[in-house]
Amino acid sequence: MAEIKKYDVIIVGAGPAGMTAATYASRAELKTVMVDQGIYGGQMNNTAEIENYPGYNQIMGPDLSEKMYASSTQFGAEYSFGSVSGIDILDNQEKVVHTDMGDLQAPVVIIATGSEHTHLGVPGEEDYQGKGVSYCAVCDAAFFKGESVSVVGGGDSAVEEAIYLANIVKDVTVFVRGDQLRAQPILQQRAMKKENLRFVYNTSVTAIQGDGEEVQSVELVNNKTDERSTFETAGVFIYIGLKPNTTALESLGITDQQGWVQANEKMETKVPGIFAAGDVLAKELRQITTAVGDGGLAGQAAYNYIAANRSEA
Repeated sequence: MAEIKKYDVIIVGAGPAGMTAATYASRAELKTVMVDQGIYGGQMNNTAEIENYPGYNQIMGPDLSEKMYASSTQFGAEYSFGSVSGIDILDNQEKVVHTDMGDLQAPVVIIATGSEHTHLGVPGEEDYQGKGVSYCAVCDAAFFKGESVSVVGGGDSAVEEAIYLANIVKDVTVFVRGDQLRAQPILQQRAMKKENLRFVYNTSVTAIQGDGEEVQSVELVNNKTDERSTFETAGVFIYIGLKPNTTALESLGITDQQGWVQANEKMETKVPGIFAAGDVLAKELRQITTAVGDGGLAGQAAYNYIAANRSEA
């Protein structure tokens, strides 16, 4: 049986919240590890341009990820690639985090697993992922240079990525379920200036079709008239919301009915020694800045928890 690696703090997730928590915990001389099944940075890596992070008028998402990672590891925090399948709590309140790369143990666990894009759930979506269906314009826009693509959604992410795509592809059509956009006014203004970007309102995508190798069209329905139509497109970029990455946490009982983690202002969950930070939390605003703030609080809370328990020992 493989030996369990022991730490003071295990951080599940290496997005902005997790990396900030790692900075605070390791700077306090706690043996810290971040565990993530993807590249560090999380959703930041899917963002073309970030304009609302203090200190930068504008910075590419992957660039900010690299800078945060450098900060998070400068005091000795480790990064471990792995998928977490569950967390157990021992009689002595130590936590065991089960990963596909082996088990880890620590008195403190910080949940910073973030969220992921909600899928449409329509026929063809799963079949054509990586073949024209995408949730990341930054990752995949270059594959569609000179072609017509579609975006599904009407919020900030949908409009931001539509603008980004319009700078690369032939033209962009955005399908909005309602009769107006929900994106910030400044984003709407920028989008309206793009001659190769248009919006189609009161319209839902009901199916994605192709030849088995790549996307060729989408099936549409007008939500007011129930009129149905087919629209030719080479790519479908989907931005209709987020859902929490908390499947592995169900046994802990720390999530609400939608799966978001519930924590107080100190980032404490109802389980002693388990904290949470970032987009995985049940909260109003999910931004890089709020994730960083949460991460700082969680990292400090981890130190306070360990210090208090050591003094009682």
